[in-house]
Amino acid sequence: MGLAYNVYLTSNKIFGCKKCKTHLADYNDIISRNFRGQHGKAYLFNTVVNVTHSEPVDRNMTTGRHIVRDIFCRQCTELVGWKYDKAHETSEKYKEGKFILEEELLCVIGAPLVMKDPRSGTEDASKRTMETILSRQWES
Repeated sequence: MGLAYNVYLTSNKIFGCKKCKTHLADYNDIISRNFRGQHGKAYLFNTVVNVTHSEPVDRNMTTGRHIVRDIFCRQCTELVGWKYDKAHETSEKYKEGKFILEEELLCVIGAPLVMKDPRSGTEDASKRTMETILSRQWES
């Protein structure tokens, strides 16, 4: 089979796995913020990356019966949400093929910061500090 490589997103705000910080989705790709999961607030996305999924199961949810697959962080196998495979109600068909990520299971990752190396004047993204990243997240 071969090695699986993680996808690294390059947006200003990225949702990552709360446990291991693996990139999962671009904040700007949220379709809807009006969802609730087992752990509270959740977001609907067209696309997520770096996840694996369970076998499909028929689940009764607040909005009716759906066939869904739980999705897990590919890096640490932590549950992060689910994917809608099929909606039985006509009014819920728009969810098919889309993903839910639960806010409580996520962290927000800022874009890589680019700093100038004072000796050479060249940009060096590796010289960023955790304090700078965290302060930038809180400013947004």
